Formats: sequence, structure tokens, C-alpha cells
Amino acid sequence: MDEIAADPTHPRYASLLMRHRLEQGAKKGMLADSALIAHGRGEAFDYLIGERTLPAAEQAARQALALLLRAERPVLSINGNVAALAADDMLRLGAALNCPIEVNIFYRTPERMKAILSHLEERADALHLDVEVLGHAPDAVIPGLKGPRAKCHRQGILESDAILVPLEDGDRCKALVAMGKDVLVIDLNPLSRSAQQASVTVVDELSRALANMLSLLNTGEPIAVDPDYDHSVVLNEVVQTIVQGFVEQ
Repeated sequence: MDEIAADPTHPRYASLLMRHRLEQGAKKGMLADSALIAHGRGEAFDYLIGERTLPAAEQAARQALALLLRAERPVLSINGNVAALAADDMLRLGAALNCPIEVNIFYRTPERMKAILSHLEERADALHLDVEVLGHAPDAVIPGLKGPRAKCHRQGILESDAILVPLEDGDRCKALVAMGKDVLVIDLNPLSRSAQQASVTVVDELSRALANMLSLLNTGEPIAVDPDYDHSVVLNEVVQTIVQGFVEQ
């Protein structure tokens, strides 16, 4: 699946691998036309944080995972970019949490939905994972949200109490927060509307963030919600790291 014409010892191998996955996703018809633009914007912020997982991101990942574990109806949301970049780890996380995954995309077409759902089914079979994947027949709408992205499954996103939404758009994040959910975002841009509005934002590259969460689960140690967690403080730590990096150059 991940064979690329690049040496694994190349200093930018991980980035090249992500680009390759997007290329493969585009060939399968999973991506919107703007998908590569969105990914490039994220890569730019990854450069600014040194292409590494910051302590603030580790703290946020633990808090996000704790909220998912505490939830009665957790859900993982996937769009085209997430499916192309990290389908396997999203499926692993869904299996570990025993929760459904719901495909929800901004530029919704029957062809794109079929491509993404087929890809997830293919990867779940390859990994021998039994994960419920929703999105094929939405029967509800997210209140306060217009357009195709408002469509969702009642047994999935609508009735969830905690939702992990990597690479989320600001309008849907705002609508989900307004519903009273714990909205957990993975976003490399700490200044985006989603990052600012979410309950918890993990400012990290998607595959690194998911690997971190899965690693925490695999330790078997208790993962409790931190009552003193401060979303604004954690985001500010990331911004200060970026600013300090420029000052020290």
C-alpha cells in the first residue's frame, strides 16, 4: 500500500509518504479538488513546529483520548484526506474504542462517498478489524449547519457525546460544539477556527497524533480526564513555540 520511490532514510520520508498516500487517494476518487491545497497548508505549519510532536500536543492527545474513553457514545469522523492519510490508524482506534467511524465530507458526491467507504472496507478487511463504518445512508442533520456536510447518521455523529474530527472545517466544528459535544480536533494550524473552537485540539501531524493515541492505549495505563486541562493555554504553548523558533533563528 505504501510503496514509494523514496529511501526510508530520506530526512523527509514521512512527508513524502503522506503525499504519496494522497496521490493514491486521488486516483481512487476519494479527494476533493482542494485536498492537496489543504494538505500543503498543514505541511507549512508542520515545518514551523519542527515536524515533531510537541509536549503540548502530547498533553492534548492524552486529554482527547481520555474524553473518548469516558464518553458513552464516542464517534470518529473521517473525510477524504483523513481516509487517504490515516485510514489504518483511524480503524485501529475505532476498534480499540469499540466505536463507529462515520464518513462526512464537505464536497459530497455519491462517487466520492463510495470511493471512501470502499477504501475503509478494504483496509478493515486487510487489518482483520471489525469496525462499524457509517456514512452510506445519512438519516439526520447537524443543527445549524447548511449544505451536504450537515447530513449525518443519527446513531453516529448526531447522538455522539464525544467526536474526534481530524482536519475539520470551522463551521462544522462550531455546530458540533453548539450541540454540547466534546469536539476533539487534530489540526496543525493552532490559529484555525476549528483549533480555536474545539474542546481539545491536538496540534500535530495526523499520523503522528494517531500513533501517539494508539501508543497510549497500548500501555494499558489508566487514562483519566484532566479537570485542570486548559484548551487556550495548550494552544498558546504551540503558538509560543512557533514564535520562539523565529526569534532564535
